[in-house]
Amino acid sequence: MTIVEGYQPLSVGTKAPDFDLPATGGHRVKLSDYQGKNLIIVFYPKDQTPGCTQQLCALRDDTELFKGLNTEFIASNPDSLESHERFATNQSYKFPILVDAERTMAKAYQALKEDGKGIQRTVYILDATGIVRYAKQGLPPDTELLEVIQSFS
Repeated sequence: MTIVEGYQPLSVGTKAPDFDLPATGGHRVKLSDYQGKNLIIVFYPKDQTPGCTQQLCALRDDTELFKGLNTEFIASNPDSLESHERFATNQSYKFPILVDAERTMAKAYQALKEDGKGIQRTVYILDATGIVRYAKQGLPPDTELLEVIQSFS
């Protein structure tokens, strides 16, 4: 896994940028939908690929642990709604996958690769007030995410 130098995630302590995008399940998702809850946001490169499937399935499998910490999660990439729906159905994901076709959310969250098109795998944890408490490129284990949330909850 290559970390893109010079393209770093938003800083911890930053107010999370707002978004309003179509998502699986036939609705739109906004940051304000999660006010009062911790939120994990996963930017991932492509539906139905091994690394992305592994990452999102780990979150799916640990849903109850995160819910116990007042934490929800969403995922995002530029793939189509149809692709996201197939991916969510195939893997039994219950969380929304957002369609960021114009890459506006990825750009706001500094999750674009150097070419401005590809998505740099990036994970954020926002607290219940929308402040970035964790930002990391790559594929952090769920245990790391749980520890971070426990540290401020």
